[in-house]
Amino acid sequence: MPHDDHDHPHALLPPDPALRVRALETLLTRKGLIDPAALDAIVDTYENRIGPRNGAAVVARAWCDPGFRAALLADATAAVTDMGFFGRQGEHVVAVENTPEVHNMVVCTLCSCYPWPLLGVPPAWYKSDAYRARAVREPRKVLAEFGVTLPEGTAVRVWDSTAEVRYLVLPMRPPGTEGLDQEALAGLVSRDSMIGTAVVQGPAPAPGAAA
Repeated sequence: MPHDDHDHPHALLPPDPALRVRALETLLTRKGLIDPAALDAIVDTYENRIGPRNGAAVVARAWCDPGFRAALLADATAAVTDMGFFGRQGEHVVAVENTPEVHNMVVCTLCSCYPWPLLGVPPAWYKSDAYRARAVREPRKVLAEFGVTLPEGTAVRVWDSTAEVRYLVLPMRPPGTEGLDQEALAGLVSRDSMIGTAVVQGPAPAPGAAA
């Protein structure tokens, strides 16, 4: 049988993977086999809740435990494995620490290599051609578009993830969090701050508190 049969259903799907997924989702929805709202909820859970909570727990512990912080920066794979975070797409993790002098940012220029056990499913923008190209070429502009404006004296260091090495950014602990425990601190840490496209903000002031 020839392989260029344009009447075959597969040949009718668009070539771009994202468009193929959307086309299949539309077809299955029309047949009543899936609920788009349920799919969106599942994706949101893995993108923003389950996965990033693991990485946030790692960051919060590093903020509170100098010994763990040193171990994380020396051998992140072993440190996060000891916390129970390991598995496929989580091998060979390297932690890079933000400081007042250096801000770290992660990209995968070839595809979308990403530490799934720590951060969950990579966001769509991380996989986009625009981010993958511009993060290396003009990182400060990209950061500004994410709402991150750094002092001129702060250098930006871009790390290129690969199938062999995946990176976790250890963001700076925000001021005003000295009295918070690890659980509360973890609640402040976002997925994007562990990619380097956000900074961690301190807790919102209590209602009625003086500014």
